[in-house]
Amino acid sequence: MTRFSPSIPIFAPSRALMLILALAMLAALPMAARAADRDRLEAFLNVTGFDVALESIKLAAGAAPKMLGVEPDVFGRDWTRLTDEVFDTEGMHAMALDILEQTLSDELLAHAAGFYATDLGQRLVVAENASHMMEDDGEKQRIGRGLLADMEDENPERLEYFRRMGAAIDASGMGARALQQIQFRFLLAASAAGVIELKMDPADLRAMMAAQEEALQRDLRASGLAASAYTYRGFSDAEVEAYAEALEHPDMQRVYELMNAVQYELMANRFEVLAARMADLHPGQEL
Repeated sequence: MTRFSPSIPIFAPSRALMLILALAMLAALPMAARAADRDRLEAFLNVTGFDVALESIKLAAGAAPKMLGVEPDVFGRDWTRLTDEVFDTEGMHAMALDILEQTLSDELLAHAAGFYATDLGQRLVVAENASHMMEDDGEKQRIGRGLLADMEDENPERLEYFRRMGAAIDASGMGARALQQIQFRFLLAASAAGVIELKMDPADLRAMMAAQEEALQRDLRASGLAASAYTYRGFSDAEVEAYAEALEHPDMQRVYELMNAVQYELMANRFEVLAARMADLHPGQEL
C-alpha cells in the first residue's frame, strides 16, 4: 500500500479551541465520591452544550491526513465513509457518559448546570454550539482577529475578559501538550498499521514536540482569543465579564478539567482507531 511522509507539527489551534486541558489528566482523575447518575448526566450534556462539543470532534478528522502530508480528498469517498464510522456520535456520547459517570460528582454537576441553565447560560450555549460546528475556522479567526484589533483601541476591558476566560478554561496551561499527545498517539498508531514510516524513534519525536510546545501554546492563546471574540460578539461587556467570573470559580474549573479531559481522551482514542483503519484505504479510489 501507499506510505506517506508525516508532516509535523499539525493541529491548527483554532480547531482545538474548546479542547484545552491535557489528556494526561484523565488517567489521574479520582473517582467521584458521589457520582452523578446517567439520566442526570444526559441532561447535563444537553444543558451545557457538551453533547455538541463531542459532535464537533468529528470535524478534527480533517487534520489526520495532513499529519501524513496528504489532503483528505486523496482518499475519495472512502474518507467520508471511514470518518463517519470511526467518529460515530452515539458511540462517542456513550464513552463520555461512561467516564463522567465515574468522575463527575453530583455537586460539581449541579454547580455547572445551575449556571448554564440560566438565561445567560443558555444563550452562551447556543452561541458556543454554533461556533463548535462552524466548519470554516479561517473565517471565524479572520472575523475574530478584526474584533480584537478594535478592542485593543476602543474596549481593552472586554479584551481582558476574554483573556480571563481563556486562562480559566486552561487553568493548568497544558493545552499544547495535550494536542501534541494526540498527534503522538496518532502517528505511532499509523506507523504500527503500516500507513507511515516514521523517520525518528518515539523518544526523538517527543523531544521535538517538547521544543515546539511553547510556540504552540502561544498560538493556542492567540487563536482562542480570536475565537472567543467571534463566538461572544453578540454579548454585552457585562455578560462577558459575568461569564469570566463564572469560569473562574474553582468548581467550574474542575468541571472543565473533567469535560475537556474526556474530550481529549475520546479524540485520541478515535484518532488511534482511524490510523489503524487508514491501512485499508486506497488513495484515489472511489467506492
